[in-house]
Amino acid sequence: MAEKKIPQFWLMKTEPNVFSFEDLVKAPNRTTCWEGVRNYQARNFMRDTFKNGDQVLIYHSNVAEPAVFGIALVVREGYPDLHALDPKSEYFDEAAKTKGISPWVMVDVKATHRFKNPVYREQLKKEPEVKTMMVLQRGARLSVQPVSNEHFDLIVKLGIPFKV
Repeated sequence: MAEKKIPQFWLMKTEPNVFSFEDLVKAPNRTTCWEGVRNYQARNFMRDTFKNGDQVLIYHSNVAEPAVFGIALVVREGYPDLHALDPKSEYFDEAAKTKGISPWVMVDVKATHRFKNPVYREQLKKEPEVKTMMVLQRGARLSVQPVSNEHFDLIVKLGIPFKV
């Protein structure tokens, strides 16, 4: 008998001036590829660990008030990020082009829930239950991060999600 897979939880950072949670909501079928990840650890999470059905917190970074704005679902597991091979793409990788294969991976995510209350970083810092969360650690700049079930549940509770 096949073992039932338990969904995992993730946090994906995005800069809202590049691609926001609202952009994801407005995408066809509220779905898009999450391309342009150029960090090997983040790539490895997406390639080796992300599974269909995993839930993702969408976090706006590099803004005055970083926050989690909603939830997405992984709807396509890791596949080659061909933007790395396209010289016209902002995610072009000269080394990948030279080899003719992309070492980079992307996944498809679908917006499922918007938060009534964005969950701001400063608010999270005040919650003792999430003090170990990677996104709150000094110097933790990884754009794709695992999130524990407990941390995910607390953020969802604080955000008050509703379906998009």
